[in-house]
Formats: sequence, structure tokens, C-alpha cells
Amino acid sequence: MNVPKEINTYCPKCKTHTVHTVSLYKAGKRRALAAGERAHAREKIGYGGQKYPLQREFAKTTKKQTLRLKCKTCNYMYHKDGIRLRKLQIQ
Repeated sequence: MNVPKEINTYCPKCKTHTVHTVSLYKAGKRRALAAGERAHAREKIGYGGQKYPLQREFAKTTKKQTLRLKCKTCNYMYHKDGIRLRKLQIQ
């Protein structure tokens, strides 16, 4: 799916429609010493097996892509909930 580099949409900070630059959201690097990461590691140790089932094969063929919108007037950044698509191309 083709998405334009800039779109005119509502900015919650300016409280008006402004031009936004569009980019693709990418999750940051996971930190091994983060509290949640340590809690998950604690749950996995010892007897009793894996807390969550290990995913053997994926049922879905696509991922939900999240768009990151940045207002050109106030530089406010927010995410727009993604839609399922195979390939996202920003033009």
C-alpha cells in the first residue's frame, strides 16, 4: 500500500488540521535489565514449564503497521493505529 510522505490531518496539540510527516513506527531495542523483562525471566525459571506457550508457527501472513505522524508546526508526534497489510511504501 502506498502512503504519502506528508498528510493533512488533525493535530491534538494544535487542535487544528495541519500538515504531518509520515514515517513507519519501529519498536526500540529491548532492554534485558528492564523491570518487565526481569519479571518475565523470573517466571520462566524453575519447574512448572514455560509460562506462555511458545509459538511454533504463525497463523497470520501480515503484520499491523503503525504510522508515526509528526506535526510540522509544533513537532508533536503521535501514532496512528495500524492496518493489516503485506507491504507499506511511503512515497
